Amino acid sequence: MTAFFGMGLLGSNFVKALRRRGEEVRVWNRTSARAQALEAFGAKWFATAAEAVKGASRLHLTLNDDASVDEVLEAARPGFAAGLVIIDHTTTSVDGAIRRAKLWAGRGFPYLHAPVFMGPQNAHDASGLMVTSGDPALVALVRAELAAMTGTLKEAGADPGRAAGLKLLGNLLFMTVVGGLRDVLSLAKTLRIGNAEVSQLLGDLNAGALVPLRFQRILTVDHTQPSWELLMARKDAGLMVAEAEKGNLPLTVAPALAAVMDQWIAAGHGHDDWTVITKDAR
Repeated sequence: MTAFFGMGLLGSNFVKALRRRGEEVRVWNRTSARAQALEAFGAKWFATAAEAVKGASRLHLTLNDDASVDEVLEAARPGFAAGLVIIDHTTTSVDGAIRRAKLWAGRGFPYLHAPVFMGPQNAHDASGLMVTSGDPALVALVRAELAAMTGTLKEAGADPGRAAGLKLLGNLLFMTVVGGLRDVLSLAKTLRIGNAEVSQLLGDLNAGALVPLRFQRILTVDHTQPSWELLMARKDAGLMVAEAEKGNLPLTVAPALAAVMDQWIAAGHGHDDWTVITKDAR
């Protein structure tokens, strides 16, 4: 039997998918109405976390952060029974995941971090990506169960904090892309270039393949053999910022990037390939 805590959009749809596969599921949520609503799908709601987890062999969590995970686990602990495995899908800190894996294993209840790159529909459809890391024997024990919840299950090794790190890296990439696209939209609006033309440009530039290709170039480029000098890239960044300011739509990413470029130019790298600004991060 499975207990599931955290009935937001993601958790609720995970529960619906579990019920569709015939799993017995007990649910709990701080806002009771969200958990109670899942009784219409055959889940059983409980008023307290400790009651909900009684008799469960698996406890899944989709909560907010480290603090909420710690708080809820402590509240539920009186209901824990031998054989329970804690599977946490919450986006947390690396240190938090490592600490909980050690703490709860020491208390006799294995903890596995398994964050996801999923939206609510992915949880409902068992698609998307789930990443997990930790004790290989524990991963092997729950592998089939986790695989049934997602389109792709990535096992990231024995380090209990590695999945948390990969989740943060992925979310940073998403944020960076959206932040960059916000700048693109702002500049396009100032320049009176419509969204259809912007979309066409993204296609012409093969933007979908750009990130992995650019990443490989960053790792291998000889900065002393530039294809685009840092000084020229900085000049272009200045033009972008200035144009956007004319339309009273100041950019977000470009000014921050320009400031980093200025630091590297001041350090004598103006004639290097502009990707030299990544050198200290590699």
